[in-house]
Amino acid sequence: MTQIKANGITIEYESFGPEDRETILLIMGVGAQLTMWPEALCEELVRRGYRAIRFDNRDVGLSSKLEELGASDMGALMMALMSGKPALAPYSLDDMAKDAVGLLSALGIDKAHIVGASMGGMIAQLVAANHPDRVLSLTSIMSTTGNPALPQGKPEALAALMTPPADPSNLESIIERGISVWRVIGSPGYPTDKTILREWILRDFRRSFYPVGMGRQMAAILTGGDRRPRLKTIKVPTVVLHGADDPLVPVAGGKDTADNIPGAELRIIPGMGHDFAVALVGIFADAITAATQRATGAKKAAE
Repeated sequence: MTQIKANGITIEYESFGPEDRETILLIMGVGAQLTMWPEALCEELVRRGYRAIRFDNRDVGLSSKLEELGASDMGALMMALMSGKPALAPYSLDDMAKDAVGLLSALGIDKAHIVGASMGGMIAQLVAANHPDRVLSLTSIMSTTGNPALPQGKPEALAALMTPPADPSNLESIIERGISVWRVIGSPGYPTDKTILREWILRDFRRSFYPVGMGRQMAAILTGGDRRPRLKTIKVPTVVLHGADDPLVPVAGGKDTADNIPGAELRIIPGMGHDFAVALVGIFADAITAATQRATGAKKAAE
């Protein structure tokens, strides 16, 4: 893995496959490190003829931590939003979209296929809307539009995501909290083994543990507003993938995304929740390459 300066910050990224191929840029969700993009998915995209790049968003993993911005007061932010008062975040989803485009520029990549999951899907949408000259295709996964009329996630899913470990100084408490989160938001039709969940949580904890960054990212989501007017301007081939059983971002968010991007294809997966279940790697790869092939044609699979 490698670091590079882009958009005024340091971004940690990892590249798979030859550099002379079309690039698929993978943008991850709130509080999640690049490691949450399965290596098996990255390798499958390479096998299908692409270069894949995954990276840590600002405030997570090994990318820049914007400590000078301080911790976000989520209670005050929520109160402001509910009362209709101005609600300010340390930075915006548009800023994070500029990070993604900045990474492409720093790597000398003119255009790429943009893929985002959850918050990463929101960022990917904004890359496509705000920087159309840099985008070949768009794949929005388990994401939504910011439409205030859409249903919210299930209370137990939202609570699981926002509840801190019982003892943040205790590793077992962090692991137990992580397993409980994945049990609530994960795919009921494709559950991940507890041993694998534990390995994921330990891997990411050892790599970086910075929960305050997630708060600033959440503030960016909450103040992101309704993206539908901008989604209507997107012209690149788009695939929207969503789990029928997503408890955190209900499937209505995926439907609304597809409804507001001209020509978008919607794929709803029964049994899929809000995770990257190992058994669904092929489904994710199929959705991504359906968009890329609409944009630039089929690629010769690697031997």
